[in-house]
Amino acid sequence: MQQQPGLLFTLASFVAMIAVLVVVHEGGHYLAGRLFNTRIEAFGVGFGRELFGWTDKRCVRWRVNAIPLGGYVKFVGDMNEVSQIDPAIMALPERERRGLFAFLPLWQRAIIVAAGPLINFVFAILILAGFNLALGHPSSPPVVDKVVEGSAAAAAGLQPGDRILSVNGTSIARFEDIVTEVVTGVGKPVTLDIVRAGVPREVTVVPKMVETVDRFGNVTRHPQLGIVRPAEVIEDVGVADAFRLAVVDTGSIIATIGRTLRQVILGERSLAEMGGPVKTAQIAGQQASLGLVSAIAFMAFFSINLGFINLLPIPTLDGGHLLLYGIEAVRRQPLAEKVQQWAFMSGFAALMSLMAVLTWHDFGSVGLWARLSGLLG
Repeated sequence: MQQQPGLLFTLASFVAMIAVLVVVHEGGHYLAGRLFNTRIEAFGVGFGRELFGWTDKRCVRWRVNAIPLGGYVKFVGDMNEVSQIDPAIMALPERERRGLFAFLPLWQRAIIVAAGPLINFVFAILILAGFNLALGHPSSPPVVDKVVEGSAAAAAGLQPGDRILSVNGTSIARFEDIVTEVVTGVGKPVTLDIVRAGVPREVTVVPKMVETVDRFGNVTRHPQLGIVRPAEVIEDVGVADAFRLAVVDTGSIIATIGRTLRQVILGERSLAEMGGPVKTAQIAGQQASLGLVSAIAFMAFFSINLGFINLLPIPTLDGGHLLLYGIEAVRRQPLAEKVQQWAFMSGFAALMSLMAVLTWHDFGSVGLWARLSGLLG
């Protein structure tokens, strides 16, 4: 079993990853704002007290703050770092409104807000495309190489050589797609469309729930069919295919995140399975300890997560702003200021509550509560 990285290494890896992704995400807002000549007050990495910073020739204050979790672009006229509009600017005369975010056309505001999450996806695609070009694109054909004795697949009658065409109606192009569809499930029966000796068949398999332990001792519980994949093939690809495959892989990850979130909302999956900041930091440290490639790969995965989460329609998140803009487009006028303030406060309270719950579960998953119990016992 691989030795766990030290606390300082883990924290440094996590902070470095967050810093890069914050600059990427907020850089999307910043560049889109610049595109529409929006007046920007500050670009902050982290929250809280400013540790150091500088002011550029456009009067933008670039800040590195004390709490290295998150960041913001603050436009002139924003009341705070989550881009709530200061009501006082609504009384400004017409000549002083030019370049203020609050008075931009609705479509421009929407583009500026959406640019943050979208650039997270673009960043991940660039990383994955780079891997495809430098290392090749790994895949295995969707063919059963072996069937594990006593497994769910054996009970369902699957045989070596069976080619799997779809899982629960979802087309399969490679063996990795089978793994994604099954492992992210919750143990319900799985319908496989297969071809055996040229004859199409339909097979229903009831996966077994198993626990696996990775090289760092992390335990995960997931469904398992009990089939062995064929040898992995590394395909050399050109630039166009590298980006095409990166887009496909990014879309697959987004679909998996959405599926997992739906399962949590419906109660099919425990909230404890969603990692919070402590668990994310632990995994970031573990991946960084495996080398630069593993660290960058995890950063790409987390960038996709960050983009997805920020698009959720929760006030204070980018998706919440986009939701309010959608309502404004339908009503042809924004919601009342008090309603927007209530929405932002409610969204903030909900996010903080969720973060507290996830952190509580994280402490349990890293063994803190067990160690405290041992000390007190």
